[in-house]
Amino acid sequence: MKTDPHPPTHHQTKASLRANRSTVSGYFLAGRSMTWVVIGASLFVSNIGSEHFIGLAGSGAASGFAVGAWEFNALLLLQLLGWVFIPVYIHSGVYTMPEYLSKRYGGNRLKVYFASLSILLYIFTKLSVDLYAGALFIQESLGWNLYLSVILLISMTALLTVTGGLVAVIYTDTLQALLMIAGALSLTIISLVKVGGLEGVRTKYMEATPNITAILAKGNFTYTDSCHIAPKPQSLKILRDPLDEDIPWPGFILGQTPASIWYWCADQVIVQRVLAAKNLAHAKGSTLMAGFLKILPMFIIVIPGMISRILFADEIVCISPEHCMQVCGSKAGCSNIAYPRLVMNIMPVGLRGLMMAVMIAALMSDLDSIFNSASTIFTLDVYKMLRKRASSRELMVVGRLFVVFMVAISIAWVPVIIEMQGGQMYLYIQEVADYLTPPIAALFLLGVFWKRCNEAGAFWGGMTGFTLGTIRLILAFIYREPPCDQPDDRPFFITGIHYMYVAAGLFWISGLVAVVVSLCTPPPNKEQVLTTTVWGLRCREKLPVKDKEEVYKLTEKSPTHCNGTSNHHKELPLDIQKEGCLDGADIKLLVSPTDDGTTPSTETTTPLEHYGNGQAGLVRRDSPEDGGGVVGGSGRCLQVMGWFCGYKESAAKDQPKSPEEEQRIITEMLYEPPKTKLALNLVYASYHSYCYELTVAIEPCERKASNREVQLALNAAPHSAQAA
Repeated sequence: MKTDPHPPTHHQTKASLRANRSTVSGYFLAGRSMTWVVIGASLFVSNIGSEHFIGLAGSGAASGFAVGAWEFNALLLLQLLGWVFIPVYIHSGVYTMPEYLSKRYGGNRLKVYFASLSILLYIFTKLSVDLYAGALFIQESLGWNLYLSVILLISMTALLTVTGGLVAVIYTDTLQALLMIAGALSLTIISLVKVGGLEGVRTKYMEATPNITAILAKGNFTYTDSCHIAPKPQSLKILRDPLDEDIPWPGFILGQTPASIWYWCADQVIVQRVLAAKNLAHAKGSTLMAGFLKILPMFIIVIPGMISRILFADEIVCISPEHCMQVCGSKAGCSNIAYPRLVMNIMPVGLRGLMMAVMIAALMSDLDSIFNSASTIFTLDVYKMLRKRASSRELMVVGRLFVVFMVAISIAWVPVIIEMQGGQMYLYIQEVADYLTPPIAALFLLGVFWKRCNEAGAFWGGMTGFTLGTIRLILAFIYREPPCDQPDDRPFFITGIHYMYVAAGLFWISGLVAVVVSLCTPPPNKEQVLTTTVWGLRCREKLPVKDKEEVYKLTEKSPTHCNGTSNHHKELPLDIQKEGCLDGADIKLLVSPTDDGTTPSTETTTPLEHYGNGQAGLVRRDSPEDGGGVVGGSGRCLQVMGWFCGYKESAAKDQPKSPEEEQRIITEMLYEPPKTKLALNLVYASYHSYCYELTVAIEPCERKASNREVQLALNAAPHSAQAA
């Protein structure tokens, strides 16, 4: 293999990093230069945060395999994102999901509604759960003060996000993914050896009940039969009976799936990472990789939680609210301590440090994802709408300062988390998404697949679902579940209707209202649906495959190279050379030589950005005379502020792009070489075959459990069995 005769210099690498944190595109979308490997890893760790290690393992300890349904559901929805939604998002040229709603339906009502709802959900649900879960693990393992650990962790994460942007978030996520998988797999293997493998888990979990006599002898506790301490009969099943209190299968399919569609296909945290891909092929590859990784949580989180109940039943399964308070400080239950209790009791001393690093990595990866995505939504969808002529520098400063604001709010929210009691709060947070997000999923599905849906229909459909969901959420907070030793006198519509059925009703009611209102009002114009639906995507102009294969010849030296990452690249015709550059101009006009005469990088700052309308527009930059040029005044405070905001170098003058250039760049991103497309489709087909085989492999577990119950019945009544 030939070595690179012109490796990137230190100046090129340094300038490339500066470029990716000094522009709106670079800071919020990583310059759209990420590969499928790092994006797939980032998707995985952005989803698997500390609340998964605490909450998912706790749910596994409390109810068995049921929570694994969310992980298997994600296997399919990730491919819905990569094969259907991402091509539409790229074609529409958007940065954020509220921006897509605005471009698809027109107006700003839906944009403001979804942006505000997303930010509130990020701050008061995701941040709350993550902070509580991370602080709980640190408190269980190290005995640190809860507030001190939360402040240190959230401050470190915010500093990383503020100074690095999405590039730093994605690359650190990749390293954290390796650390997370290695540590969790180590714990899984050690714990499986202790209980005799998967067969031992299936057998011993159904027998994992606390020793009531020993617990009552140790403390002044009471016990009543209403506090169910035995494992549930269907613990070894994933989808359960329609009236099951955990996961009724009709409710999961019809109600939970729409809420999951919002999370995987329309949530800024997830979609922003995939939009940072170099092109559509890398975007599809990243969702395939993330889908394969999503198989792991069932084995590295849920099953260890079940093993923790087997080994520490007297602590995980408390027999009364008083017992729970003594064990973990929460009357709601102690299942949340299942994972940290397993780590601290069966892991060797050296590996405990690894698991601590895993938990901190999970917490930081989730927090930096939320910080970056929430600041993106606020900056580009809220602040830019209020200040239409805001400069690129101003937007970058506002985005970073909003992260600082979220840090302050999150730290102030910690006392509320403690007062709400962790066990109940985690369950309520799961319901929040199902009460508020199904209408959003309906709007996105109608927007992508149905050209006739208009702004009036989408708005009133969304408002109907939001109003009904908010009322149900308020009632859920008013009528809280009482302790297990007290009678449950809540109304039937609270106790008898599972929240997944409520989510299903919200989804279908919102969609029906949107359809009816859209049919009763004028249709949207062609411009609104041309680039924002799958039908408009099919009608786009495609570049001839023959021209692509023949013109793009691999050479070692080429007059123009826009990303500055390699000397081996395609030799392009002059017009496509200019199109490939971010500003559509000859790169040498935008790069000034350094002091030693070398060119710092061919990846320059982006003088033209996409904003709220998804179109090209001039970005006003402040001149040095206005105080908006290079940050390098005499004061150290200005220098620190310049580093904080990523503006150490001066920006080039803005040059507008023509609509033709914009369209050609989008077409380039959507183009898939025939061989690459064939390979992706083959992997996609094998992926679904693998998912099917994995689902079938779970059935023998359920059949074995049923056969074991039959055998026990036969042993208990031999004469009746022989007569039968």
